[in-house]
Amino acid sequence: MKCLITMLFLFCASLNAQIQLNGIIKDSSTKKPLSFATITLDNGFVSISDVDGKFNFTSIANVSSFEVTYIGYEKRKINIDNTSKFQVVLLSPKIDLLQDVIIINENLANKIIQKAIDNKDKNNPQKKLNSFQFNTYNKLLVSANPDSIVGKIDSVFVTTSLGRAFQKIDSTEYKFKRIIDKQHLFLAEKVSQFQFSNPTLKETVIGSKMAGFNEPIYEFFGFKLQSFSIYDSKYELFETTYKSPIAANSLSEYKFKINDTISINNREVFVIHFKNKIKRKGLEGLLYIDSQNFAIAKAVMRVRGVLNITGIHEFSYYPENDIWFPTKKNFKIIKGKSKEATSILGGRIAFEANSDTNENKQKRSSDFTYLSSETEVYNIEFNSDIKIKKSFISVDVKDNASDKPMTFWDKNRTEILDQRSLKTYEVLDSIAAKNNIEKKIRFGRKIINGYLPFGFFDIDLRHLLSYNNFEGFRFGIGGITNEQFSKKYRIEGYTAYGLKDETFKYNLGFGSRIGKFSNTWIGASFTDDIREIASTTFAIDKRVFKLYDPRPINISTFYNYKTWRTYIETKIIPKTESIWQLSYSEITPLFEYQFDYNGKIFDDFKITSAMVSLQWNPFSDYMQTPNGKLEIEKRFPKFTFQFTKSIPDILENDFDFGKIDFKIDYEKRYLNGQKSTVLAQIGYAFGAIPITHLYNTSPNNLTKDNILQRITIAGKNSFETMFFNEFFSSEFAFLQLKHGFKRVEIFKKVKPQLVMVTRMAWGNLENPERHIGINYKTLNEGYFESGIELNQIYKGFGLSGFYRYGPNQLSRLEDNLAIKLSFILDLGLD
Repeated sequence: MKCLITMLFLFCASLNAQIQLNGIIKDSSTKKPLSFATITLDNGFVSISDVDGKFNFTSIANVSSFEVTYIGYEKRKINIDNTSKFQVVLLSPKIDLLQDVIIINENLANKIIQKAIDNKDKNNPQKKLNSFQFNTYNKLLVSANPDSIVGKIDSVFVTTSLGRAFQKIDSTEYKFKRIIDKQHLFLAEKVSQFQFSNPTLKETVIGSKMAGFNEPIYEFFGFKLQSFSIYDSKYELFETTYKSPIAANSLSEYKFKINDTISINNREVFVIHFKNKIKRKGLEGLLYIDSQNFAIAKAVMRVRGVLNITGIHEFSYYPENDIWFPTKKNFKIIKGKSKEATSILGGRIAFEANSDTNENKQKRSSDFTYLSSETEVYNIEFNSDIKIKKSFISVDVKDNASDKPMTFWDKNRTEILDQRSLKTYEVLDSIAAKNNIEKKIRFGRKIINGYLPFGFFDIDLRHLLSYNNFEGFRFGIGGITNEQFSKKYRIEGYTAYGLKDETFKYNLGFGSRIGKFSNTWIGASFTDDIREIASTTFAIDKRVFKLYDPRPINISTFYNYKTWRTYIETKIIPKTESIWQLSYSEITPLFEYQFDYNGKIFDDFKITSAMVSLQWNPFSDYMQTPNGKLEIEKRFPKFTFQFTKSIPDILENDFDFGKIDFKIDYEKRYLNGQKSTVLAQIGYAFGAIPITHLYNTSPNNLTKDNILQRITIAGKNSFETMFFNEFFSSEFAFLQLKHGFKRVEIFKKVKPQLVMVTRMAWGNLENPERHIGINYKTLNEGYFESGIELNQIYKGFGLSGFYRYGPNQLSRLEDNLAIKLSFILDLGLD
């Protein structure tokens, strides 16, 4: 941990002079840094060195010395020299006792940790207390310490054939220092109430301010910087999960040793250093453990890598309840070691790449930039009568949270804002207003989701241009009214024209919101368009914008549908989204096909049906904002269910059938940048159902003899070696396994990501004799393919290869192979 006890809030800076203390603590014989050594100023303030043995803090002028202690080493007192900016403190080992100390230290540390593990439920407030509530004030800022920046103007030279030549004046550092002297780069404040009633914990945001924005970016409030509880088996730091050092079997993964014993709240605590002995870049830090009840009295959690991240949890002891309760949290990110430039929070904070390995290279401004979050806890109540409303919402942002008067902030801030913070609001608010930042952010969000805002109407970019074998090039325009038109009503529609079939298609619909919290809409629409036969779609699936949709390019078999539809969309059921609809459709196959049902041949048909489509994300966390509900913590698995049933004898419905579809999505991200995904899906259709509404399990291969003629663009979840219209099923099961490795830099601009893929499917077709005019096979024996994707080889473009094997393998080797191109647009949104 880099313990920067910097006085960033200089409200009354003229009262005392400031002295910047920097240094490092090392073993006098080996010269190795001593991590987490205890530093005690002569005014009683206690700090610690970071994992590299370094310390950096601001001391007031009347402090003349500090003392350094470390288990197994001689104590040393250092007098502060105002002329020295960097202190190298060498500690001498206690030679006669050192080996015994180390052995006893490790054994004792393990025993203390085991005691802490055994007593977790007795000390965890969420286990010991029936309920509690408290208020918090949080300040998040992006800034830098101006005293650390030289800020000089440099001359830039380049090497030519004639030697070194002057190129330009670089005033970047000078300008950065001038800015950071006066203000921070970003600032946001939040006042919340936390309520816990076993087992539910909920945050209600009652006040919010964000420099540069009239209405905050609510996603920031859902961004998880560090775990709420130190007692969880998994500890989260900057949205990355680590095994907790006090998890049930942590002794097998972490190495522990006692650094010191100190007093907190007049109780003796052990200072225990822990380090992951399995993963080199794992979690490391300090646990301060009460010597009597073995509760956590303080915790320092640290990760070093591309970013150096530190999370600190501070507690106060409440003797009447014999409990240590959290009273303060700190979180900090500074630049680590990386060969690539790194940015976080949408580019709000950026770190330059390390261009070389020279330890003495001149530092740039990004080396000093940091993100800091401080949370103060107050108004704590234990075991009071708490009724939590809407408990399935993790974070509830009140409608008036961003409209609080200055008196509210004066009352809830734990300390007065300094001049740099006040200037930050003034400058960023002015810049945002002048440059229409909020309007540009709104525009960017629309574009990412595939819409181009134009006044009160959002143009849907999906309808502009597409291609398939039946329509040829398809041109169109369409969209939906936005919040500038109305927050309660919407009108949507599109029209399109195919150059090959020379036919217009169109849609028109309207809706009305009847529930704000549940975001419930009721509406109706009419559509006259075409659709791929036997395609499986879940109506509730999120609308995904693609620059291109590869599969339809090669599809020839479509059916025309004219559909009248009425629907209800709602999120009223906790952690779900659902669509309930009634529809009447007139279906006309646009290929040679007839359906034989009860001795009658159908060339076209009418279907009246009811459908419910529902997605359930039981493990995700949600935030309620004035603009609607957001999924702020996406957790897996996710479940999607859809049931469709025709309604006999209503509006000339021709067939009696039903369809049940179910899907499970699972995703796991690893600390080393790898990712595994699993997709499992089943479908079951029963009754009299034409081939237009059966299942084709998403084929994506052309019926060409030459493998090079079959090179097309790969789909996301399609069978790349399966030919179009090769298989049809009335019931099927599908499983896809993917594992993506971390991108590897081969050349500067060539950085492919290797993804291993396996897909398999089984199926059956009831009453195959009913389908006339089309040849097909069934999946009774199963279908299997595996392959390798090399994605994002160069500027998003990639290449993949797949192989078909198993019972449905073809006789010619090359017919089982498929080579595909791919393109992934990386918007940096993860």
